[in-house]
Amino acid sequence: MSENIRKRFNEFIEGSRFLGKGSKGPLAVGLTVTRYALRNGLPINPASLLTEKGGQVSTLGKSQVQSVLSEYGITQVLAEEGGRTSRGSIGNMRKYSAFLNELNPGSEDLKELESLWVDRIRAFFSSKPFKLRFDASKSMSAILRDVLGQASRRQKEIQGVTVVGTVLQHLIGAKLDILTDGGVEHHGANEADAQSGRPGDFLLDDVSIHVTTFPGEAVMRKCRDNLDSGLRPILLTIGKGMQIAEGQAEQAGIRDRVDIFDAEQFLAGNFYELGKFAKDKRELTARSIIEKYNSLILLHETDQSLRIG
Repeated sequence: MSENIRKRFNEFIEGSRFLGKGSKGPLAVGLTVTRYALRNGLPINPASLLTEKGGQVSTLGKSQVQSVLSEYGITQVLAEEGGRTSRGSIGNMRKYSAFLNELNPGSEDLKELESLWVDRIRAFFSSKPFKLRFDASKSMSAILRDVLGQASRRQKEIQGVTVVGTVLQHLIGAKLDILTDGGVEHHGANEADAQSGRPGDFLLDDVSIHVTTFPGEAVMRKCRDNLDSGLRPILLTIGKGMQIAEGQAEQAGIRDRVDIFDAEQFLAGNFYELGKFAKDKRELTARSIIEKYNSLILLHETDQSLRIG
């Protein structure tokens, strides 16, 4: 895409306040009208995009919107009605159609414009923070599992994005930070240990902690390197990762030299311990860990939707 077209697109979005406060409808309009232009060419006659009675935009059915999104690996529903019932959809359709007619991009540029809309839709889906639902009737493990479940669903719905591992790393980091009064070095979840020279995700005295959702040969090599360097490795993982990690450690011949813990239990136990098992301290402890977690996301990650509300 030429820089001029990209610039014009951004100017249109910002200058016309196209997205406004309620973005679902306008996003659906931008996506499907661009697809209409790809299929039917330019210029667009806005009247051809209206339903028979003229009260809705014909391209905004749920199935039509989701069909385009599925091509980009997105399964989340943008809007149940695709924005058809939005009062502003017809106006937005006319406005965007006029912009495309004036811009008159070729098919390749139209495809790139569609990708720009998809990027904005991905950002929309990931803009809302995860929720910590503190229910006194549930176990601390169940509360943590709910947060990780939200992360897992987002990771499945928006392909190509690592979410669960990032959330888990910074939750562990927040807990360790509070436990050691700030004596932990943190880093972004996508920063490779080898490139930075770190022996693991966290180092406390002679203990190297590795956090992973999919333990494999690579993390076992790191654990072996830790042992060769006189460090004690701890591996934290979740779900089926426990069994996989134990099998990998056994195969690597270091099973009796590596501590492998379930990360959920590792975190949940500290909710009790840091709160000294007091009933009125558990939620405060959880909130303090989440507050620290959010500060780590702010400092070390570009995707601020990873915050927990």
